Amino acid sequence: MSDQDLVIRDLHVAPAAKPDHEILKGIDLTVRPGEVHAIMGPNGSGKTTLAYALMGHPAYIIKSGQVLWKGHDLLALKADKRARLGMFLAFQYPMAIPGLSVDSFLRSAINARRSGLESDPNVDHTDAFRGGIPMGEFRKLVKAKMALLKMDESIAARYVNEGFSGGEKKRLEMLQMAVLEPEMAILDETDSGLDIDALRIVAEGVNAMLNPNMGVLVITHYQRLLDYITPDTVHVLAAGRIITSGGKELALQLEKDGYAPILAAAGLEGIVTDEAPAGEANDELAGTPTVGAVR
Repeated sequence: MSDQDLVIRDLHVAPAAKPDHEILKGIDLTVRPGEVHAIMGPNGSGKTTLAYALMGHPAYIIKSGQVLWKGHDLLALKADKRARLGMFLAFQYPMAIPGLSVDSFLRSAINARRSGLESDPNVDHTDAFRGGIPMGEFRKLVKAKMALLKMDESIAARYVNEGFSGGEKKRLEMLQMAVLEPEMAILDETDSGLDIDALRIVAEGVNAMLNPNMGVLVITHYQRLLDYITPDTVHVLAAGRIITSGGKELALQLEKDGYAPILAAAGLEGIVTDEAPAGEANDELAGTPTVGAVR
């Protein structure tokens, strides 16, 4: 095992509002650099809770377990520290930030990411003249990444996600991922709400960013995303645990037969899912912009 592996051991997580009500009940998972892991499962199984717990969302508390990455106890770090370390979360429901341009947002984020775990007091991330990435280099980088994602360059002058379509929001998430160059990317139902053309463009952008130094955790309900992003391993999460794992053929089986046969084989027939309501968690996340990147 390398310290570059994301190692999750017996992770138990509960919502802060109901600390005695565990959603994740013992997750064991290892994601190595260069690997793509897909997490699938029925509604309420704990998929999004896993993503939020890994990024340090304050609405969830760690009951027990361990998460190790890059020589750090990840659970001891706040969300912004995890992002500075190289972890990235693409939101299922990206929030709008009126008054903040995409251009300013991205430059502040990349400066914070490049500064590492501790901020340099001599660098003002919001000031184009006080350190950080030079403006020329920054604009060249963003232009290249926008071309990769087939994005109109005029989007840089717009306010973050304000008036954006669903596809534009997801592409902006991928643009953030592209410029921040994370070493562990968590995609929380990035395919949600996308038509087939937007899905393909987003997936092509993800594929273009894949490299031997980046691990990817893809959370999805549907096999269709995995037609474009090929996973090394597919895991089925149900009732707060990973109940089975396999190759891409497992996702195809789920597409064909649904979850019922796998749940039955695990003795989970008729389970009542127990994840916190998605709307509640997403609303709370929308008020926590530091979680997905260094925001």
